[in-house]
Amino acid sequence: MILLVNGDSHTAGAEAVNSYAFAEDDPRYVYQGRKPHPDNIKVSWGYKLAGPLKAKYHCLAESASSNDRIIRTTRTWLENNLANEDRLLIIQWSTWERQEWLIDNVYFQVNASGIDDVPESHQDKYKKFVANVDWQEATKKAHNKIWQFHLELQEQNIKHVFFNGNSHFSDISDRKEWGTSYIGPYDYKATYDYWLTEQGYQKVNPKSYHYGPDAHKAWQSKILHYVIDNELV
Repeated sequence: MILLVNGDSHTAGAEAVNSYAFAEDDPRYVYQGRKPHPDNIKVSWGYKLAGPLKAKYHCLAESASSNDRIIRTTRTWLENNLANEDRLLIIQWSTWERQEWLIDNVYFQVNASGIDDVPESHQDKYKKFVANVDWQEATKKAHNKIWQFHLELQEQNIKHVFFNGNSHFSDISDRKEWGTSYIGPYDYKATYDYWLTEQGYQKVNPKSYHYGPDAHKAWQSKILHYVIDNELV
């Protein structure tokens, strides 16, 4: 079986054992670009999950990733990897306002932080984007986009589990029946961040959004029990 995981920094294991989010942040791994730092990914929940599932692990996660990127890269991977063995997809969704911009054949991930690095040609556009984020509209669009992706995977008989990183759909009125494919989409208490905080896990430092190896292990255990209890493996 292949375990494919995708998401943002929470799935990339950012800062789990060191201060790096991207491999390129470390002078030793500049050549790896925006991939997860090798030391962090080894303690991430997804990497740890592959062991007890006896699965081949493949990670597409990237820190600061938008959901546009998560869907695009997952689709591309599925298109290029024929279904010659069982596949289980576990996807952690990022915050709803993030977008992916294709500029001169390079993909840029942008969010509402106001500190993203974009080419000079798009800096005015980025400023306007940050100033005019409509969170309610972004949430509705994300909900619909993820629902359509769920239907796409379902039609292909691809087993998948979604969960929310920080954002959630608790304010959505047009609620869908996801079956076992989504862990608490409309429950703010079911997000990765909220659940870990409630379990007593601390961020790696007061200025960080990320957790250490113990928290990743706890989330790995939660997901493992979920997929077993729901007979997804």
